Amino acid sequence: MKLLGIDYGIRRLGIAISDPLGMLATPFRTVNTFSDEQSLQEICNLIEETKAEKLVIGLPLNMDGTEGPMVLKVREFIEKLKLKTDLPIEFSDERLSSSLVERTLIEADMSREKRKNVRDKLAAQVILQGYIDANENDIL
Repeated sequence: MKLLGIDYGIRRLGIAISDPLGMLATPFRTVNTFSDEQSLQEICNLIEETKAEKLVIGLPLNMDGTEGPMVLKVREFIEKLKLKTDLPIEFSDERLSSSLVERTLIEADMSREKRKNVRDKLAAQVILQGYIDANENDIL
């Protein structure tokens, strides 16, 4: 099953995609957006382009597991997305995805500008691979 991983942000979407068997996540694209409508349209285009069969969206929980303001924004966005697609939508805990990516890129001595260009799609990859690893028995 081909999966599309999404790191939702107000200004950018990080996108990752799995292989056709749904076993390995790969960073795919970062999409700059200016509104939820534009983000929804981009995701619909990506679903068609990639032939994705399921969406996995990062849920930015607080470190203590509680839900903050950004979780509410993600949930509101998902409700809008459900009106645009019939694909199943799953959540994946993304608490450490961005910090893990940022730390790795800094350790690789990547400039701030280059980090900005790849951070979101790599965070989407971490989110999607985490989902795949946690659900490997259900996916196969």
